[in-house]
Amino acid sequence: MAIDRIEVLTDGASAIYGTDAVAGVVNMRFRNRFEGFETRLRGATADGDFGDHQLGQIAGKRWSNGGAMVALEYTRSGRLAASDRPYVAEDLRPFGGPDYRSDYGNPGTIIADDGSIYGIPTGQNGTKLTAAQLIPGQQNRRDLQQAYDVLPSQKTLSGYASIDQDIGHGLSLFGNGFYARRSYDARQRQYGPSTVTVPVSNAFYVDPIGTHQPVSVDYDFLPDFGLETHSGMVNAFGLVGGVKADWAGWTIDLTGSYGHQRETLVRGNVINDTRLAAALADSNPATAFNVFGDGSNTNPTTIAAVRGSFSQASIAKNWSAGLHADGTLFDLPAGSVKLATGLDHRDERLAFSATSDRRATITHPMLAGLPGQRGINSIYGELSVPLLSPAMVSWFPGTLTLSLAGRIEHYSDFGTTRNPKIGLDWQPTPGLSVRASYGSSFRAPTFDELIGTSQNLYLPIALPDPKSPTGQTNVLELAGYPANLGPERTRTLTLGIDARPALVPGLTASATYFRIDYRDRLVSTSDDIFNYLVRRDVYQSLIQDNPPAALVASYYADPLFQNPFNIAASDIQAIVTGYTLNLARVVIDGFDFDIGYAHDLGSGKASIGVSGTRLFHINQRITPTAAVNDIVGMVGGPVKLRARGRASWSNDVFDASAFVNYTDGYTNQTVTPNEHIRPWTTVDLQVGVSVPAPGPAKSMRLSLSATNVFDRDPPYANLPLFDSALGYDPEQASAIGRVIAVQAIIGW
Repeated sequence: MAIDRIEVLTDGASAIYGTDAVAGVVNMRFRNRFEGFETRLRGATADGDFGDHQLGQIAGKRWSNGGAMVALEYTRSGRLAASDRPYVAEDLRPFGGPDYRSDYGNPGTIIADDGSIYGIPTGQNGTKLTAAQLIPGQQNRRDLQQAYDVLPSQKTLSGYASIDQDIGHGLSLFGNGFYARRSYDARQRQYGPSTVTVPVSNAFYVDPIGTHQPVSVDYDFLPDFGLETHSGMVNAFGLVGGVKADWAGWTIDLTGSYGHQRETLVRGNVINDTRLAAALADSNPATAFNVFGDGSNTNPTTIAAVRGSFSQASIAKNWSAGLHADGTLFDLPAGSVKLATGLDHRDERLAFSATSDRRATITHPMLAGLPGQRGINSIYGELSVPLLSPAMVSWFPGTLTLSLAGRIEHYSDFGTTRNPKIGLDWQPTPGLSVRASYGSSFRAPTFDELIGTSQNLYLPIALPDPKSPTGQTNVLELAGYPANLGPERTRTLTLGIDARPALVPGLTASATYFRIDYRDRLVSTSDDIFNYLVRRDVYQSLIQDNPPAALVASYYADPLFQNPFNIAASDIQAIVTGYTLNLARVVIDGFDFDIGYAHDLGSGKASIGVSGTRLFHINQRITPTAAVNDIVGMVGGPVKLRARGRASWSNDVFDASAFVNYTDGYTNQTVTPNEHIRPWTTVDLQVGVSVPAPGPAKSMRLSLSATNVFDRDPPYANLPLFDSALGYDPEQASAIGRVIAVQAIIGW
């Protein structure tokens, strides 16, 4: 409720806002000068499967030389279960796709000493199971996605306050602060089912082939432990304060700020591997773990003893101080030359701790390599110079203004970066503006990108391979971060036009072409891991064919190694790098557009319009010698066209609006042959009305809205993941479906 409006600057803005502002800035403007009382009540539901509720209150007071405002808001949303959305599944056969169900079922599947498999039959508890009852060649499978959540349940309490006070002589004090607390609870699969080794000493041991050797069992522990849980809490607050001086046509601000955020999470109902191994080796039927039955057939005391947990906490802190000044330097024939300049210092810190009860003893793993601290000093300035105007030269149409900006920043861990920007704004006639800008940007890796290899994952998987007789090749994927990530650098070009033609009152139009040229862009290459062997011309530098057996063995012995698909080391034919890397080059170009028309209609005003983004290319090159790969319109990248149409009518009492949202179709290159994912179009509606206020209230406005009013499902996508699958693409479409909401805003 405290937010008045959101401004989106779609232009490279690093020279003024800081080097991270590669492609623009989002500014949130607050209702700091609000006066009065306002209450907001909102309730929403997605066909009963998912809902949220919101209660907010804002109060403000202005006096002759200052004012204060405070806002509070509470939001609660329920969970959305995957079982309520059939396309959040591994079994895609109902949609005409493949069956990706997990090999880890319950009852499970026995893998004998010679590698042959035997399905454990249903309807028995595993206490008297014999080899003759097993089903040769059958892999018992389960759809693991359907057991968990698409969205977690969440509760959020947040508050914002501001105050300002003139103290005379052109001086004023200001301050604001916020607090937010968010808790969430999700049913997610992090550790999940696994392949366990059952010694011959196990009280329920079954030998399918009579060799009297340990057997492996693909087994889903869900009936034993229940759903894995992922709960957490985020507490954050921030304070900003300063003094502002108005002097001789200049405004000078001195500000300081402090931010603090603590995040905690706990994963429950996970398995302690050490205690599980002991229970699997137990010969006592009363205490041994039984993986040979249908459902849960183990003593609850044993399950409780094997149950483990994992928790972690992080604390982020940020201090900053800045001095800013802007005003007029001098006058030229075409107008006044204005300058904005400043100095900034920022200090960032991050601390991490964890507790794991998944091994023999409780451990406290750390993020080895986490930098934990960074200091940044910067100086910046922007100069606005009017070059030409009709008052200066009669032959020039309109006005021409030059802007020059620059920022120098010194990072304690990455050195100094300099980022200039130049812009031109030509207004040939009133209501028409032509603009252009060119600048550079710099982004240092975040702390979690600099942890190095301590949290990596080494995972054997099968990738599509057109050169393989079976269509697949077993590889060892290296996922995570390397030890030598560097910053990314960017050059940005924009060309735009804005029009409000006097001949057509109410018509507005704008279009902006942009080209962003990244060097060393930080990108997770694993996003397209299923295309590595299909597009060797692009990814060959990340593929090591026929790796030495000793190298493969070293990864198999590493504590970060996981093998959910039981792929033997001798079957690995390549090692592929799926790390987050500094790519050699990425070039993005496209244009943003917005056109609208508003006109009086009846007793109110009507408006129509459309806005969107059309991307031409996202050409990325992994290494300087690799082929260029255009990922626009591909899974893992943006679609070529995203647009939103709008139409509305309103007066002082009633308003109605409709929106049409369009997401372009695109290619699913993660499967062979490639598949087309259909476009997705949804419609949103909203109506509002002012009604007589009850009791002491001064005003009340009621609204009813529906997003995705026709309840359009996301388009089908055959989306294999490294250990699961989905029937839709969550990066491009929402699984929530139709949401109907009612809201009341009451003024006091």
